Amino acid sequence: MDEPAGEKTVDWGVGQYERNALVVLPAARVLVDAAALRRGERVVDVGCGTGNAALLAAAAGAHVTAVDPSPRLLGVTDGEARRQHLDVTCDLGEAAALPSPDGNFDCLLSNFGIIFAPDPDAAAAEIARVLKADGRALFTAWLPGGGIGALAATFQMLVRESMGAPPAAPGFAWYDESALKALFSRHGLNAAVDSLHELVFTAPSPEAYLEGEAKSHPMAVAGFEVLHQRGKGDEAHDRLVQVLKDHNEDPQGFRSTSRYAVVIARPV
Repeated sequence: MDEPAGEKTVDWGVGQYERNALVVLPAARVLVDAAALRRGERVVDVGCGTGNAALLAAAAGAHVTAVDPSPRLLGVTDGEARRQHLDVTCDLGEAAALPSPDGNFDCLLSNFGIIFAPDPDAAAAEIARVLKADGRALFTAWLPGGGIGALAATFQMLVRESMGAPPAAPGFAWYDESALKALFSRHGLNAAVDSLHELVFTAPSPEAYLEGEAKSHPMAVAGFEVLHQRGKGDEAHDRLVQVLKDHNEDPQGFRSTSRYAVVIARPV
């Protein structure tokens, strides 16, 4: 369920996102490596979740501010930073309203965070506002395709159908270089796809994967609550398991490969 699922704001504090954060930790390592941080730089991690990128950046010697709309997840990040004795300050906020002064950061990071911003233009404006004149922003964004993408799209459709809502409008293509250039150029930034990567999702079976998501991922927890309230939970479960089976890369278990981009934006 690690893909944008529409305009509704997600409460990322529900469920047990810690489990999902471990799965996307390899992408955070790729992101921080691409940032080529220098010791002493000021870094902000937007949509930090449990602190994957923030903790890695601080371990590299950066002074890090971790921003997230979930107080619970900020607490997880803060606790881990204290345990590791890392320089991380946790602030409540979101991509469209960062709690930071203008020109405050050398680098902005976001590991599958900014892509959930309901207002991409506002998020891009905030990135431009908080970066120094010679700063850079790096974030990861899912590419279309793959079993997990199909799962997220089907899940969103089933939830909206159960509510009698029309299909969701297409979200912003955070992975598309032409769309990125058009968005960020309005705010004095040049954006480009730096590199493409893969992330593998595994489980003992398609059923086990969906069960894990239903208990842990905030989007799945909230969505299944809506479906069960409307008597559609079991039907949706069966439909989603079939989607995973149709895209399964491992007949002896479950494996699905998703592709993602690392995007870099810099002031012009």
